[in-house]
Amino acid sequence: MSHHATTAHDIAAYPDFTQLFHRLPDALAYAPGRVNLMGDHTDYNGGYVLPMPLPQETHVEVALRQDRTVRVWSGNVEPAQAHRDYRLGEERRRQDWVDYVQAATAALARGTHALSGMDVRVVSSVPPGAGLASSAALLVALLHAMRNALRLDVSDADVARLAHLAETEFVGAPVGIMDQMVCALGRPGSAFFLDTATLAYEHVPLPPSAEWIVIHSGVRHSHQTGSYPERRRECEAACALLGLRSMRDLEGAGRQEVLSRIAELPPPLDARARHVVTENDRVLAGVELLQDGNMRGFGALMKASHESLRHDYAVSVPETDLLVELADAEEAVYGARLTGGGFGGSVVIAAQAGAGRQVAGRIAERYRGHCGREAAVLLP
Repeated sequence: MSHHATTAHDIAAYPDFTQLFHRLPDALAYAPGRVNLMGDHTDYNGGYVLPMPLPQETHVEVALRQDRTVRVWSGNVEPAQAHRDYRLGEERRRQDWVDYVQAATAALARGTHALSGMDVRVVSSVPPGAGLASSAALLVALLHAMRNALRLDVSDADVARLAHLAETEFVGAPVGIMDQMVCALGRPGSAFFLDTATLAYEHVPLPPSAEWIVIHSGVRHSHQTGSYPERRRECEAACALLGLRSMRDLEGAGRQEVLSRIAELPPPLDARARHVVTENDRVLAGVELLQDGNMRGFGALMKASHESLRHDYAVSVPETDLLVELADAEEAVYGARLTGGGFGGSVVIAAQAGAGRQVAGRIAERYRGHCGREAAVLLP
């Protein structure tokens, strides 16, 4: 998708809804991007995840029409591609950014909700391809705005489920449900502890002793292409050989028994399964450490998680490894890890409160010196 992120300053420069559609919107909604503090590639394996919402958001405005036409404008694509339209009930995948809007109306229609045509304006400051859930933020914001305009009886958790359905079935990205849940239900200042097997969740307040840094490596990733679907297939193959429905079924057995069963799998399935099982353990331990305010302990788990993503799950790239290495060399850093699906994207760093800006600036500067790429500091 050729979306690009914008800043709050850019957003003010866009044509507003009235300039685009010559009337006022009936509803508006927004959804944040997210950064995952712990628990990557566990969500589609029925495991535990620990993301938090970001200040970057996607904003959607909607006005209903009397016909079946949906007209959409996005501020995040080149002006020549900014306007799109289609008819309800005739949604067809175009391999284009409008697929996300079509996915949202198709998912609502499948849920037997009565829809009408609409005019839609989208602007976002969540960077795409950065591993920060730009597509989930877009779908959740779209569904929230449509729900509000049409006065549909749809809960926030329902919005998350519909957004997940839209992305997996219409867009064709085989993602888990973590992103949609945190984008729909997360709270600023808290981590969102989610059991993806039951969708039970808890808001975990973040310790005031920590400041979070998010740096985009400049290497874009995509969930639809590349090795992300391959990792899912490897996990399914591992489950089939172990006689399990999902990796989560390994939870009850004794630790050694689980690891010895995994060790008998052929490579690389053994390593993939080992990552999922140990990452679930890290999420559960991480929640307790955050509740105790133990950032040294949480930072050590972040390092272990990155090593597991790098070696057992093989989803890191030299650029994200370099960012983590540069972060770990900083005295004020508790820990750092790749965040999101991998194959590029961003890293998340836990630093001492008040040190974030200086630490992030130094890491970005050294990163440029080492590999010649520009790193974008997204938080703070």
